[in-house]
Amino acid sequence: MLFTSTHKTPVGQLSLIARDQILLAAGFRGVEDLIVRLDEADALLGFKNVRNIPVISELVSDYFDGDLTAFNGIKVRQPGAEFSQAIWKVMRKIPAGKMLSYAELAARAGSPAAVRAAGSACGRNLIAPIIPCHRIVKTGGDLGNYGYGLEIKRALLEFEGAI
Repeated sequence: MLFTSTHKTPVGQLSLIARDQILLAAGFRGVEDLIVRLDEADALLGFKNVRNIPVISELVSDYFDGDLTAFNGIKVRQPGAEFSQAIWKVMRKIPAGKMLSYAELAARAGSPAAVRAAGSACGRNLIAPIIPCHRIVKTGGDLGNYGYGLEIKRALLEFEGAI
């Protein structure tokens, strides 16, 4: 059984899907948007909506209450190719208040020439903002894209003091 929950945040409603205290999906477009993007094996387990998911909901609240390191305590899992996994691992190491370019992200993941692939991995990230793809910008500092819209990306970066 997977647990779903939605939390009001300063940047919008954040929906979560978890199994056994491991976050499988998070995003700002509702639980249904996340369900259709889940790994099929996980989706077959069924869903139960709850007010809070133990530990995960608390850490999300802590983050939006100002503890910008709180997301680090959330365990995550999502399917993806080896390079995508490397990208997501690098993104989790970017501290709040900092940004990396897509080129820097690709280099830190071990493939400096794979800038487009790094951007694609950002776009496939199913656990935003906990895996902080909002901290990835274009070379030169332009915000670039964000699956939940530039308004939310800008708000998250401002909240973290990056811009």
